This record gives sequence, structure tokens and C-alpha cells, in this order.
Amino acid sequence: MPRPYEAVYVFDSTLEDTAITDRLTRYAELLGNPADLATEHWGRRQLAYNIGTRDTGYYVVAHFSAESAALPEYERALKLDEGIMRYLLTLHEHEVGAPPMSEEELARQKARDEDDEEEE
Repeated sequence: MPRPYEAVYVFDSTLEDTAITDRLTRYAELLGNPADLATEHWGRRQLAYNIGTRDTGYYVVAHFSAESAALPEYERALKLDEGIMRYLLTLHEHEVGAPPMSEEELARQKARDEDDEEEE
């Protein structure tokens, strides 16, 4: 049974965009070409700290579903790729943030906000 994952890649910023796209395609093939693969290219950004001699990296975030049996070969390929400076693979079971509020909770919050405005 496939599980949802999120992968964040930090590529060497000296790589061209076509090379990064080719690598992402190759990684998707290792996962079995998931139908729900969605990638967000954040582009070149300043790193919080230097990785080796590099101070910038090209960030890509990918969301996909995959069988756990495909992950060892996928991670092995990521570790061997010299164009990837860092990566992080996590389970993506829910969106970050607070759960949506019910109608009752929204009404109570609105009443509290109105009371706070009256007190001021």
C-alpha cells in the first residue's frame, strides 16, 4: 500500500535547470513514476550555513506516494548523486497547521474578538 511522502532536495546551485529536471525524472522512475508526483521548484537560495564551500543551493520540494519497498534504492541513488548537497525524506501524513475550525468555534472566536474590541 503506497504511503504519502515529501522529499526536499538541495541541489548544487551550479547545476543547470535541465540537469536538475533530468535528475528529478530519474528519481521518479526509481519510485515507479507515481501518478500523484508534484514538485515545487523554490529555486536558488542562500543556505543558512555553508555546506562545504557552497553558500547557495537549488531547492526542490516533491510530494508523492510510493511503496516502502522502493525507498532503499531511491535513497541509495540520492546518496550517490554528487549534485545533491542535502536531502530530507519524510512521511507526509497531514498538512502543517491547525485543523479547520467548526462553525461553533468560529462563532465563539468572533464573539471573543467583538468583546475584546468593546473593552478597548
